[in-house]
Amino acid sequence: MSNQTARYWRQIENGKIQCDLCPRHCQLKDGQRGFCFVRACEGNQLVLTTYGRNTGFCVDPIEKKPLNHFLPGTPVLSFGTAGCNLGCRFCQNWESSKSREVARGSQKATAEQVAETAKEANCRSVAFTYNEPIIWAEYAIDSAIACHERGIKTVAVTAGYINEGAREEFFAHIDAANVDLKSISPAFYRKLCFAELETVLETLVWLKTETNVWIELTNLVIPGKNDDEAELNKLSQWVCENLGKDVPIHFSAFHPDFKMRDRSRTPASTLAKARKIAKQNGLRYVYSGNVHDLAGDATICPDCGEVLIQRDWYKLLSWNLDGDKCANCGCVIAGVFEKEPGDWGAKRAPLWFR
Repeated sequence: MSNQTARYWRQIENGKIQCDLCPRHCQLKDGQRGFCFVRACEGNQLVLTTYGRNTGFCVDPIEKKPLNHFLPGTPVLSFGTAGCNLGCRFCQNWESSKSREVARGSQKATAEQVAETAKEANCRSVAFTYNEPIIWAEYAIDSAIACHERGIKTVAVTAGYINEGAREEFFAHIDAANVDLKSISPAFYRKLCFAELETVLETLVWLKTETNVWIELTNLVIPGKNDDEAELNKLSQWVCENLGKDVPIHFSAFHPDFKMRDRSRTPASTLAKARKIAKQNGLRYVYSGNVHDLAGDATICPDCGEVLIQRDWYKLLSWNLDGDKCANCGCVIAGVFEKEPGDWGAKRAPLWFR
């Protein structure tokens, strides 16, 4: 597959072009690549070098994205490309996000092939994941259109670092998103992610107030960086006040990786503390991630305290919902639920394209 002409760019002075997809506004001469590495200037125009080139396909449980309130128990076809428009020193998936070898070693699939494969695998949704899908927006949008034509929903696992001008088109094709809110500290974003927090917060508020995209959040809790009570209080208060009490949040355990190997793994007790603080601040659906924690995996009715969905990692053990309501007290539970839970379980099924 040849490089695809990209959107969201313009000609500027001195023979350069400017990419306007994300706040970096990379200015490029012919032959140069942007910060994300995959958007490049060729022939005085912007191209996407990873269009149709993927680092892997796998049928996952939807809970692995993580999404606990979107079609629970169903399989999702997950895939990604390479590159990222953030520079997180603690990246937990740096083999893909920092890859410079995608063109040589990746699988190739058109948007139509992605959608057909999802249909053949009986997936209820397709997830753009593994690396930041915003930087391959053109490929994600085309794949989403093909999926929607076949009745398959779409999921974006993203950091939300996108310009106002591009986000409307990108998210118009997305049914659900897990947005990685890494911290509520601007200094954290600048020093550890080489990005600006304000853009992420703007994206989140816009998603909540201007779209029908189902939103869940992930916060990677890093010892000594964003795990103190003041930070956790401020973050959960912001979510409750700006996104509402029904937006689920997943506090996920960090493990030493990439350029932050001097930190220990996040203790389960820290995640339990984060969950307690978030609930005290009014959030109704709070989860643990990357640890084995039955309490942190469970969806609880906020009114009567009934366990509505008990999970063991990504496997559903019990289901006490009547449609989108608690079967015990009738409380409406926020989310996208079908009459019956899916039965995919915790298995992962890698796929290969020829």
